[in-house]
Amino acid sequence: MTSDAPQLADTAALLDSVAAATDRLIPAVAALTDADLVEPSLLPGWTRGHVLAHLSRNADSLVNLLLWARTGIETPQYASQYLREADIESGAPRPLREQLEDLTASHERWLALARVMPDDRWPALVRNRQGGEIPATRVPWMRLLEVEIHHVDLALDYTPADWSPDFTARLLAQSVTEVKPEDGAGFTVVATDTDYTGTVGTPTTTISGPATSLAAWLIGRSPGTDLTGTLPNLAAWK
Repeated sequence: MTSDAPQLADTAALLDSVAAATDRLIPAVAALTDADLVEPSLLPGWTRGHVLAHLSRNADSLVNLLLWARTGIETPQYASQYLREADIESGAPRPLREQLEDLTASHERWLALARVMPDDRWPALVRNRQGGEIPATRVPWMRLLEVEIHHVDLALDYTPADWSPDFTARLLAQSVTEVKPEDGAGFTVVATDTDYTGTVGTPTTTISGPATSLAAWLIGRSPGTDLTGTLPNLAAWK
């Protein structure tokens, strides 16, 4: 086995996780009605239709990154921020049948390409839409984040409590490194149901609770009422 074997095994496992998460998402969407799609999601200013349109176009944007990694030809995740937003707005009002077909087809395109990515192309560097340089091995995790978090945003019966322990652990660790308190005050987070402890900035207080509750609060999907400690106001999680 090469030194890349553990990382490639993790990538394969992530692809399986994306497939499983999407298998949970699609039946939940199929049970909706056209009227349900115009109802608000948990994201300010977005209906459920906006969330679904975004999920479909995100899958296509990650196809672009895999093609970039595979061919070496620069293929931006999105042509522009304006076109990204325009695609979401134009896709949001579509009826359920069109949304469901698009969600399914875009997922299958992305997963099919990911499944046949040559092993030696996964380490290739690409750039995300914020301009950050990342290896293509990061792309499956990016998609899993989108599917799991936006499933919650649809405001159905799926909540952060339904996230797997592995997903929660990785999301919590990532969000601690990326979150920014609006007032700049640092803090320590302590997961009461795992052995995880993390710090943001220079800590002046400790916030504790279950790992899922901490992760949901850090990414703005929970007000944190089930946590202990003085909660700072957090900037929007990217």
